[in-house]
Amino acid sequence: MRAASHATLSVNRLLASLPSNDRGWVLAHCEPVELSANQVIGEPGERIRQVYFPTDSSVSLINPIHGHAGLGVQLVGNEGMIGISLLLGVDVALLLGLVQGSGFAWGMTPECFTDALSRSSALRLTLNRYLYVSMNQLSQLVACTHFHGVEARLARWLLMSQDRAHTDHFDITHESLALMLGVRRVGITKAAGMLRQHRLIRYSRGHVTVLDRPGLRAAACDCYGVAEALYERILGQ
Repeated sequence: MRAASHATLSVNRLLASLPSNDRGWVLAHCEPVELSANQVIGEPGERIRQVYFPTDSSVSLINPIHGHAGLGVQLVGNEGMIGISLLLGVDVALLLGLVQGSGFAWGMTPECFTDALSRSSALRLTLNRYLYVSMNQLSQLVACTHFHGVEARLARWLLMSQDRAHTDHFDITHESLALMLGVRRVGITKAAGMLRQHRLIRYSRGHVTVLDRPGLRAAACDCYGVAEALYERILGQ
């Protein structure tokens, strides 16, 4: 297990945007949590046991669909949080939370989180804005899944994964990508092969290296950048 440095754990953009007194109180009631790839941190229909503010980890939120593996509807890294429904007074998870990128997060009990919301108007305002951005991402995903091809959506998801990994190298399997994009594994194999053929990525045994980010962005659908621009407009510092 890696040691958690204060510098690594302190970087969650939502928490970093708070006034220092509010941020200090929230962090004092958090604990460092190490998340492992493919770890399930939330089940649909179950009570939320922990709120997470990722730092260098990332979590896929998946909508399970009867008869199918499901569809990835959001990828959350250090720009966001897991457990946002508590903001609305709902303590039951709607989506499956599956760790995509291993790393650290700040963990907080639902009780402490609810207390923090009552104490800090800045936290509540920030998370209201984050909820708005998340709703926009979900609505955009519906249109993206309907209108755009697998290769373009794969390029977008790899860019999103790179953003949250903060490095050109990260681990993700064909099976995970098929789940995130709601397609069969053979579709991911074909799409990844095209990206490899154009020397945009290197992919081997679940390890991805982005070789040409501008090229990968050109291959991605126009949806990439829209949600990111909205986040910066609403929440950016």
